[in-house]
Amino acid sequence: QVQLVESGGGLVQAAGSLMLSCAASERTFTTVGWFRQAPGHAREFVAAVGWNSGGTVYAGSVKGRFTISRDNAKSTANLQMNSLKVEDTAVYYCAAGSSWYVADRPGEYDYWGQGTQVTVSS
Repeated sequence: QVQLVESGGGLVQAAGSLMLSCAASERTFTTVGWFRQAPGHAREFVAAVGWNSGGTVYAGSVKGRFTISRDNAKSTANLQMNSLKVEDTAVYYCAAGSSWYVADRPGEYDYWGQGTQVTVSS
């Protein structure tokens, strides 16, 4: 059972930056993704990275502002968020899965972290 622990959330002003980290207890997955959920909204895809290939996929709403990366030695995946907007406010979740491609749907992930709150103020 892979355990994922997110960190790095908090309160930031619009146009600011935050970096989220996801630490995995073991590395038996092939894809790591970040999702977010705002109150009253469905969980939505943000970004994902293929652990072995390094290939990345981004949601259109964050492309050019967010960067996902992974650190093989530390078994962590990071999400660097720049130029944050008020509409980026949500609980951000890290997820790990075993798909052979870089997945962007929640159902393709087997393990989830507890989430970390990101609040962007105007």
